[in-house]
Amino acid sequence: MATDSWAQAVDEQEAAAESVTLNLNLTESFEDKAAQSLLNKLIRNNLVNNTNQVEVLQKDPNSPLYSVKSFEELRLKPQLLQGVYGMGFNRPSKIQETALPMMLAEPPQNLIAQSQSGTGKTAAFVLAMLSHVDPNNRFPQCLCVSPTYELALQTGKVIEQMGKHYPEVKLVYAIRGNKLQRGMKLQEQIVIGTPGTMLDWCGKFKFIDPKKIKVFVLDEADVMIATQGHQDQSIRIQRMLPKNCQMLLFSATFEETVWNFAQRIVPDPNIIKLKREEETLDTIKQYYVLCNSREEKFHALCNIYGAITIAQAMIFCHTRKTAGWLAGELSREGHQVALLSGEMQVEQRAAVIDRFRDGKEKVLVTTNVCARGIDVEQVSVVINFDLPVDKDGNPDNETYLHRIGRTGRFGKRGLAINMVDSKMSMNILNRIQEHFSKKIEKLDTDDLDEIEKIAS
Repeated sequence: MATDSWAQAVDEQEAAAESVTLNLNLTESFEDKAAQSLLNKLIRNNLVNNTNQVEVLQKDPNSPLYSVKSFEELRLKPQLLQGVYGMGFNRPSKIQETALPMMLAEPPQNLIAQSQSGTGKTAAFVLAMLSHVDPNNRFPQCLCVSPTYELALQTGKVIEQMGKHYPEVKLVYAIRGNKLQRGMKLQEQIVIGTPGTMLDWCGKFKFIDPKKIKVFVLDEADVMIATQGHQDQSIRIQRMLPKNCQMLLFSATFEETVWNFAQRIVPDPNIIKLKREEETLDTIKQYYVLCNSREEKFHALCNIYGAITIAQAMIFCHTRKTAGWLAGELSREGHQVALLSGEMQVEQRAAVIDRFRDGKEKVLVTTNVCARGIDVEQVSVVINFDLPVDKDGNPDNETYLHRIGRTGRFGKRGLAINMVDSKMSMNILNRIQEHFSKKIEKLDTDDLDEIEKIAS
């Protein structure tokens, strides 16, 4: 793949852009969602083995539903098939099995798809763009809009990898730092960028002729709509495109706001949804430990570590300050500790998670926001050093489920230990028990043999 003036554009953008940091408010801001999405992309080294069933709602219920079990069935161009295998895809993922035949159909079909990070959806829509491009035509034919510059670069990397053996197809980034001369017409067939710059290039500057676009991809729609401006800009781009342009929209979640936005962007869509399996607590043994202060909680933690062998543990704290203090104390006790902190840049956080995943540290101390979507197979114990509460001080049941769901994954048994240090936190724990109709046992010495089996 060739990327004209790409390095210069990236340098300029990096110089201009502020680093992405996570806002530790309990309500997720646009930066939170965008940074989390980027983090998930950076830390995925393979596809998630997704057991969720795929639910397909077809535009025309009478047309046959095709799915494929191999990439050969798609009759791809040989250079694209080579690119797919070069990326390590041996067979289509669950979402690719159903989505790719729709995306590659003639005439093209529109698609709204729900897909989490790690399911292969970026590779799927990249394959669709590369398949529909005519390399003999030196003008933009595919647009892909991402909510942030960093996420656009991640998609660009996938295009470069998959298009490695297809050098006639070129790529350009529509990002703020990429300054083009007025009056020029782009010759690259694929344009990836953020909504504001993409809109300017299609409208104000006319670098792109929107009437020649064959495929329009809107990625990370749930992140996109967290910013009103991005939502409006995406709709304005879509309105410039021809009626026969293929529209593909992807989102990890489908709250009502995302759904309304998706339906405005994509006319007559096929819809692919993941039927979410209920996250279960059945494989996770839960305990609580009574303490009177932060220091007592720390000593109880040390006692647990002294009594049992723990493969790897994640410890959740309510604030960044507590997480920093606890990581320091554990290090002084001789533990190999990693700290995930909100002020770290996304790339730094990805490096911390990779080290933890590789077993270089045995304990990961973190706050809620940083740990979304982290799957580490060796995590056998989750410790709530502070119980999760919302901004009004009420139990945050969803976060509790999400936290302790870091253990007991991949069908294994898991262990969750909750530190209780006041009447208030005991009340929080009781309300969590009521919500899940699941008893949380008090930890005593008789339980150590059983939890040793789970934790080691």
